[in-house]
Amino acid sequence: MPDVLVIGGGVIGLGVAWRCAQRGLKVTVVDPAPGSGASSAAAGMLAPATELHYGEQALLQLNLDSARRYPHFAAELVAASGQDIGYRRSGALVAAWDDADLANLRDLQAFGSSLGVATELLTSREIRRREPALASAVAGGLYAPDDHAVDNRRLHAALLEAVRVSGGELRRERVVALETSAARVSGIRTDLGHAIGADTVVLAAGAWSAQLPDPGGGALPPIRPVKGQTVRLRVPGPPLLRHVIRGTIKGSAVYLVPRDDGELVVGASSEEVGFDLAPRAGAVYELLRDAQSLIPLLGEVRFGEVSTSVRPGSPDNAPIIGHSSIPGLVLATGHYRNGILLTPVTADGIADLISTGSVPDVLAGFSVDRFLPRMVTT
Repeated sequence: MPDVLVIGGGVIGLGVAWRCAQRGLKVTVVDPAPGSGASSAAAGMLAPATELHYGEQALLQLNLDSARRYPHFAAELVAASGQDIGYRRSGALVAAWDDADLANLRDLQAFGSSLGVATELLTSREIRRREPALASAVAGGLYAPDDHAVDNRRLHAALLEAVRVSGGELRRERVVALETSAARVSGIRTDLGHAIGADTVVLAAGAWSAQLPDPGGGALPPIRPVKGQTVRLRVPGPPLLRHVIRGTIKGSAVYLVPRDDGELVVGASSEEVGFDLAPRAGAVYELLRDAQSLIPLLGEVRFGEVSTSVRPGSPDNAPIIGHSSIPGLVLATGHYRNGILLTPVTADGIADLISTGSVPDVLAGFSVDRFLPRMVTT
């Protein structure tokens, strides 16, 4: 019987499994198709600065903490797996399409600076000097030196290998129920009829984390699916871009993430349409249209693929990490648009929680308890 059973073989689940196995715990991961969800469709941005939104200060601090862990996490993972994960420390540029966008960036830069986020405002000439492929109409922009990127698919493959070489087991089955005994979660049951017991079950099934039958007491997290589409292009010849590029074209956000092998990922749409995974032609058109507005030469590159999946969104769009309302079940889900970035801090934190029984301070504000009704006393 495993000490830890992880439901979900995306980057979050595998990161948790790897860190637990490193602590000497016997680990099993259960997923019918590991990495087929958001871990594959993501672009791999590590963007605490350029993903900053007003009202998300607590999430920003968690993102920054995980970003600081990435260099060591990446180096350790490459050594453990023997695989390159495409970790690029090249910074990100946010392009202002017009003067109104530039004014918004000035406000965001001031807000970020007040929270300790290092960014630099750039003129039109300065941003095009850093990235010559940008459209001449760009009014200026913002440089975020600490926003980087990783190849999410290579990251996932390396985590799979790291779990394997650390002694973890992968079972390609679908979990259909959580088993309980003595008022605690004691294991799982799969679609193949197998019952697997475990001391601790970690629910890291992304957007599908709330789809299991409730084992009692409202233990499942309040997670909703948010559909996203990315487009993968191939750049023949020399690299087209040096940095991650972000921008907003007439109210529509778009980003471009270059890879060392010539791949260029354009993303991402965001739609509240449940578990509809069918690619939508209009969303693909809008992504390519807006991306080419920023980078005119994009019309000359080759089309690769459209990737569609669903992100796990929580009520406040921040992750749900920590104990559930029922003993034996730990939650690691709801990472929404920051799953790749938050893999190190989530994996470290859940492994610490399982090993010691205590929630690390960095995760204290991200318990599912924050969604429970508050008692008011008079």
